[in-house]
Amino acid sequence: MGLDLQFRPFELELEQPFESGDATITTREGFLIRAEFQGVVGIGEATPLPGWTESLEDCERALQEAVDAADDGSGAVLDAVEDTAAARHGVSLAISDCYATRGARPLYQYLGDGSRVARVPVNSTVGDDDADATAAAARDAVDRGFRSCKLKVGRRSVDEDVTRVERVREAVGDDVEVRVDANGSWTFDEAVEAIRGLDEAGVSIVEQPLPAGALEGHADLRGRGPKIALDEGLLEHGVDAICEASAADVLILKPMALGGLDVAREVVTWTGELGLESLVTTTIDGVVARTAAVHLAASMPDVPPCGLATGELLKTDLGRDPVLFEKGAAVVPQAKGLGIDDVWGAT
Repeated sequence: MGLDLQFRPFELELEQPFESGDATITTREGFLIRAEFQGVVGIGEATPLPGWTESLEDCERALQEAVDAADDGSGAVLDAVEDTAAARHGVSLAISDCYATRGARPLYQYLGDGSRVARVPVNSTVGDDDADATAAAARDAVDRGFRSCKLKVGRRSVDEDVTRVERVREAVGDDVEVRVDANGSWTFDEAVEAIRGLDEAGVSIVEQPLPAGALEGHADLRGRGPKIALDEGLLEHGVDAICEASAADVLILKPMALGGLDVAREVVTWTGELGLESLVTTTIDGVVARTAAVHLAASMPDVPPCGLATGELLKTDLGRDPVLFEKGAAVVPQAKGLGIDDVWGAT
């Protein structure tokens, strides 16, 4: 029996513009997807991001092809969006939400081993302000219950960034995890210098210290102190090449960019068998995709703090956020499927 598949566009306003590749983005445009199978409805979200996924136009084209294939069932629908990451994310999420709802299970149990998970840890992103402002933001995050803080680095000199991290460490104490994300901005020599100082400040993870293409460089940085995490590098090279080059300790999983929760979940299983860690974050998505990312994290065994508290980056959203954040953790929805309100009717 076929699916009833529909999609419609949306546009969400950001609180502040952000840079993605060569573009400055002030809104997030995408498509809400509705799948119905045997009277049960599932919802998905496809929100392309320049430099990470297909274009908005290619996403829409793929979604229309999926609608045209819906009479032939879910396999044909997924085949239609196979090469468009955001479109595939939205379609596969809507189908998974439908199946989890039919099975009267929260989505994370459908994705994982069925165990009940109440909360998943979340990191606070404290930005890239000067040392005083960054330390104050980190202290505020800890006061609100966060036990993991992530700083953006790479826009200043290495010395300035190391000083910022040292100030954060002084502000939060020794029991709070501190991570940094360089967004591929350092040369190899700068990264070596930075990692030396960051290690002394007790940084646990350095995310994307070099440009995405530098697998050998990332491999050379491993073992010098903090764990090396790849984000853009994962999308450019894939798990096989990263493992063959021994280029990372941690992989950053963005379900929208990877093509869906099911793909990300496969990466989690695969990398776990290879001894790598995985963290989940988003691409500044609407509430449907953000909630799905929380479910993905909840399906992962021994999940570390993830970058899931990103709803505050949006001024407008698709609907009410069902995920509460308290004491540095996301409270996982326990309703059937995604556990989200009728955003389809609200848009």
